[in-house]
Amino acid sequence: MRTTTKEAELAKLFTNTWRYMKFAVANQFFMIADQAGVDYTNILRAIREDYPRAADLPGPGFAAGPCLFKDTMQLAAFTSDHFPLGQAAMQVNEGMPAYIVSALERRYGGLQGKTVGILGMAFKAESDDSRASLSYKLRKLLAWAGARVLATDPYVRDDRLVSLECVLDESDVLVLGAPHEPYRGLHIGGKDVVDVWGALGEGIRL
Repeated sequence: MRTTTKEAELAKLFTNTWRYMKFAVANQFFMIADQAGVDYTNILRAIREDYPRAADLPGPGFAAGPCLFKDTMQLAAFTSDHFPLGQAAMQVNEGMPAYIVSALERRYGGLQGKTVGILGMAFKAESDDSRASLSYKLRKLLAWAGARVLATDPYVRDDRLVSLECVLDESDVLVLGAPHEPYRGLHIGGKDVVDVWGALGEGIRL
């Protein structure tokens, strides 16, 4: 296949933006279901089961990293109408950490005095890359809300992180930031868990 340089660049931007927008749809659907007080795990099963047309609907989670957001915003800067669909996707995906913090504040009547542990600081599973990771945004928002925040990751090198054992022992609430394989099947010890990925074996939980 041969393309011009501009066609090749737009193909790359469109590919990453399409993925970013699909994640935004998934996250928006999750927020709508959560506000309606229903189980999004069951909804996803009902959508996907025996219906191949919906097989490409991803589950919710943090859509981050150095490419998807950047390329979506590049399209917004390139087009004359500033790409409102891309802008909306950005607001949804970048808003996921704040949505989680707000939910926790409502549940506990504020986060002052709470210790919240974040499991996974990379921007995606099985990676040591923390560039543009929304787990760091989550940590900052939790701290602003008054929580003591402990974070861990088996792959990311960051002197501010602590051991998994420390997070599990000292946290009142656990938030899965990146669905790394070592966290699957982890013994949580009865703690409250936020798992918007649905990766820990008990469905999508907020």
